[in-house]
Amino acid sequence: MRLRLCALLLCIGTLCSASGQTLDAASSDAIQTPPAVLALLTQAQALEQNDDFQEGAWQAAARYCEAARMGSTEAQYRLGMLFALGRGVPESQELAASLFSLAARQGHAQAHTMLETIRFTSQELPPCVMDAVAPPRAPKPVPGAPVIDPVIAGIDKHIDALPPSRRWIVDLVGKQAQWNAIDPRLILSIIAAESNFETRATSAKSAMGLMQLIPDTAERFNLTNAYNATQNIRAGLSYVRWLLSYYQGDVKLALAAYNAGEGNVDKYKGVPPFKETRQYVQKVMALYGKATHPFDDKAGRISPMLGRAPFGH
Repeated sequence: MRLRLCALLLCIGTLCSASGQTLDAASSDAIQTPPAVLALLTQAQALEQNDDFQEGAWQAAARYCEAARMGSTEAQYRLGMLFALGRGVPESQELAASLFSLAARQGHAQAHTMLETIRFTSQELPPCVMDAVAPPRAPKPVPGAPVIDPVIAGIDKHIDALPPSRRWIVDLVGKQAQWNAIDPRLILSIIAAESNFETRATSAKSAMGLMQLIPDTAERFNLTNAYNATQNIRAGLSYVRWLLSYYQGDVKLALAAYNAGEGNVDKYKGVPPFKETRQYVQKVMALYGKATHPFDDKAGRISPMLGRAPFGH
């Protein structure tokens, strides 16, 4: 299955960013963009839809490099996403971080968000940004390596049923989860149960976005735009990481707390007797299929219930 960096679709009068948001050509941002830069961004966007995905992404990277040299923060950001995800260029958190940093210093909000997500600092820019003669380096092929998606396994049937316009989320989750030492399958299972990969999902209880974060949780993890896929996943990942530490790797308890709050889980010393929460935990556990997950002792405090109740129930 071939996954896209994101839903970078070439639409009439529209530029789609690597976070799934759109920039209308009639907006003030697009109007202020020099025609030459806008043309390069449009060409790069079209090239990313090439049937030969890596070749198309490599050619897109060349356009982003040129636009980045011309001072385009959007090109710097998009090129950073290609390096972050290893699309058309070798995967490099260092180069991605340097590009995000460059764009963020000039006021690019999404680049600033990714700089927080990638948790890496570097000042080394890609040679193609520094030198007009140097093309972006293509990733090295692995002879005989099967083309597989490393982040789908337990929920592969659900992912396979997704429309192409939503499959870019799998890639984005994979990288953010990798940077945070979280199994992407767990995050994908939560997203499948929460929003079915709909970035604009909103519940009756005001839960928002892919990971259906309520306003209190959004504020707790510094989420400013719950409908921005990158920000939503980053905040949701941070919460899951904290819960896994709080419940010492017990996935069932972490999921119950994600749905009903850790206060209720601690109160009932296990999965609360709420029909919605029990069904939610059962659904995600069926997708994920693992009862425990490695955890970071430094991510948060430990639940006071763990020493006084059966683990995981």
